Amino acid sequence: MPPMKLKQPPNPASQTLTGTSSHARLLVRETLRISANLASAPPSLAPSSSLVAAESTGLRPHEANFGLVDEQFVDSSLRLICYEEIDGRRWKYFAENGGSKQFKKGSIRAVGLHSPKAPVDDLMSFIRPYVVPEGFPDSVTPSYVPYMTWRALKHFFGGAMGVFTTQTLLNSVGVSRNRATPGAVAINWILKDGAGRVGKMLFARQGKKFDYDLKQLRFAGDLLMELGAGVELATAAVPHLFLPLACAANVAKNVAAVTSTSTRTPIYKAFAKGENIGDVTAKGECVGNVADLLGTGLSILISKRNPSLVTTFALLSCGYLLSSYQEVKAVVLHTLNRARFTVAVESFLKTGRVPTLQEGNLMENIFTFPWSKHRPIVLGPRFKDAFQDPNSYLAVEPVYEKERYIVTYNPSKGNIYALLKDQAKSDDILKAAFHAHVLLHIIHSSNEKQSSSQKHRENENSILMPTTTDLQAHIAESYKMVSALYGPFKSKATEQGWMMSESLLNPGRARLHELVD
Repeated sequence: MPPMKLKQPPNPASQTLTGTSSHARLLVRETLRISANLASAPPSLAPSSSLVAAESTGLRPHEANFGLVDEQFVDSSLRLICYEEIDGRRWKYFAENGGSKQFKKGSIRAVGLHSPKAPVDDLMSFIRPYVVPEGFPDSVTPSYVPYMTWRALKHFFGGAMGVFTTQTLLNSVGVSRNRATPGAVAINWILKDGAGRVGKMLFARQGKKFDYDLKQLRFAGDLLMELGAGVELATAAVPHLFLPLACAANVAKNVAAVTSTSTRTPIYKAFAKGENIGDVTAKGECVGNVADLLGTGLSILISKRNPSLVTTFALLSCGYLLSSYQEVKAVVLHTLNRARFTVAVESFLKTGRVPTLQEGNLMENIFTFPWSKHRPIVLGPRFKDAFQDPNSYLAVEPVYEKERYIVTYNPSKGNIYALLKDQAKSDDILKAAFHAHVLLHIIHSSNEKQSSSQKHRENENSILMPTTTDLQAHIAESYKMVSALYGPFKSKATEQGWMMSESLLNPGRARLHELVD
């Protein structure tokens, strides 16, 4: 009979020793593995060493990133050198202590203090350098964002419109028809482009007006752009008139292109806070190109469904013109052209205060085009336009003996005329325009008093014809008011940020010369 083996009860002490020894072996193995990894890790993996060191000292995670050096690395050979920040992302630089308060050469390690970003944030970080200037928003004025928003919308509608106009022109010229020869198509297309270039050159002579009435011409150029697009779409209805219609449309669109190009730099200059006009211009054009591409892509998808050209043109044109209007209204300029000067002077005469830059630009009338002849004040006119009667000139000439201008009212034409003398400088032109507005204000006030009993005005914008005696009294009164108010007006306008040293009032070229005996 084989010997029987008795099963002994498990010894708790031996189990405890076995578990403890296995845990110890596992801990030693992991410690050696981590030490080996740290020893062979490149500098880019240094954050793990800092975290291990922090955990070994019992620090919390946020203390590991932002705690003091002595508290973080009590038992570590790494010491903090400095902090660095790049585009909102922070870094720490460490070096290995070599003893004697010196660091080992080549031991610098960088530790990032940023957490992984969401994909959307990474996408925005990638796009941001392409669409906003460096240092945004501190590098541009507050009006930059609304302007670029409306500009992007305008280019979006413009890009969408371009697909339909190009498709219509190609169909009208005969590209899709077998009977059209390639030579005839090419000649018609070249003639169309040539007519546009001629129109561009002829309109370039209006260059100075681009500075005087920047917003008005910018909006007028966009109106011409949509007019040209409408004419191009009209070639679909009368393809036999392709050449004259396409030439007319291209002339309008090239004139609009000249206007847009000429007014671009002053607008971007108004947004730049420093010497970063090039950066602002580049980012603005990039935004326009991106929006144009998006509009083109969407329009290609829509065009496959053959929508109504009339409906499409109406919707896209309304969006384009609305965006264009809001775009120019968002521009805040510091200079005074006729429209902004009128707003500033009228507000000062009525309320005693000059509007701020934002208020003055917002109240500026965009629809007062430079070629409009219906203006109550004419600055720098010819003598024959201001005076029909020589006696009227002799009556007012002594009043302005000390001035370099003469302001009068012509009852037959219903306009205020500010004639400039040959010695007139920039400030004299500004004062003459201010005097003209004061005289207009006095005549309007006199008319309002008379209108309660007499209804001589056909509309509220017309001026009652004062008698010769009343006119001389009004001129004398205006001279006294200008002497008292012109200085305070300039001071308050300067305080609000308006540039009074240079104006864009666009006076006429006629000058009065004194008689030489």
